[in-house]
Amino acid sequence: MTPSEQPTSNQPVLVPAAGLAAYGARLLAAGGCSEAEARRVADRLIMANLTGHDSHGVARIPRYVGMIESGLVVPGQHVTFVNDGGTFALLEGSAGFGQTLGEEAVAIGCERARDAGVAVIALRNSGHLGRIGDWAEMAAAEGLISIHLVNARGRSIVAPFGTPDRRMSTSPFCVGVPWTNQPPLILDFATSVVAEGKVMVAAAGGPKLPEGALVSAAGLPTTDPAALYGPSVDSAAPDPMLGDGAIAVFGGHKGSGLNFMIEILAGALTGGGVNRTIKEEDVKPFANGMLSIYLDPERFAGREAFEAQVRDYAEYVRSARPAPGHAAVLLPGDKERGLRAERERDGLPLAAGTWRGLVELGQRLGVDLGDLRPKAA
Repeated sequence: MTPSEQPTSNQPVLVPAAGLAAYGARLLAAGGCSEAEARRVADRLIMANLTGHDSHGVARIPRYVGMIESGLVVPGQHVTFVNDGGTFALLEGSAGFGQTLGEEAVAIGCERARDAGVAVIALRNSGHLGRIGDWAEMAAAEGLISIHLVNARGRSIVAPFGTPDRRMSTSPFCVGVPWTNQPPLILDFATSVVAEGKVMVAAAGGPKLPEGALVSAAGLPTTDPAALYGPSVDSAAPDPMLGDGAIAVFGGHKGSGLNFMIEILAGALTGGGVNRTIKEEDVKPFANGMLSIYLDPERFAGREAFEAQVRDYAEYVRSARPAPGHAAVLLPGDKERGLRAERERDGLPLAAGTWRGLVELGQRLGVDLGDLRPKAA
């Protein structure tokens, strides 16, 4: 590694988004993806970084390549119909890349919601679906409201309320609402205190975790990523199944209850399977399941009347006095848009360990950095 390729300290670096997207695509192509799929996946990961969701950004590329190599994800897969009822459909993902399957599932949901006013699409056995806000934004661009519930089979890494024991996944929840001439309202969050990827970024030298994000095996709050990753904590692709602690659920019993119901709807209802079944031999490898609901506002209150109320309520909420330490009262999606503008201008901040992992993966796969060079953040 030359000094220009590798930071000499544990300080974060800034990397141009376009160059990093191209490098990420080359890594994924060398790892087994077609050029088209590699670029699709890399672009989705870069968008996560741009909007501040580094947990779902390029830090995942070494893990994705490892999943290809181990057979946990299969490049080149497309959704197939298991059951098709017109306004609802069950889709099989066959362990393909979530960035491909997610786009296809959303396109089907949008087409049917435009025709019927509503559609319910269930996707099972998908690879990691990435930032779920992508799918809400895709539907909002079509003028549709969407709701997405996601489970992560085979990833018991979250402790329910009242126990330090792992029983849940991060179970994301997302809602997207379009309104004319305004960026869509996008609510997208894990039902754990933090997404697993945020722990991975912290382990690589990124921002420290908030207090209480993790819980030790003894039931004590901690911010040490080793509680989740155990001996693999310093790896470029640490294994969250190796620690003896867990990620804490958010919101006490309320967040724990929401997490549980998402697992049932996205895992059991889709047929992909919940985090774990009763018999050990029935436990399946990692996969995402996603239950999505698409709604056309025109078929309900009417688009004009609906958007008038959205604007009125948004203005009312934003008119509230900011509390000390807050510049303004934000709506869902405001923070992400602000970060995107900043990062498109200045570059993507990456933890030193994340950059090292990408460089080392390129060396292993024979992928050159080209003109891509980081600078101190």
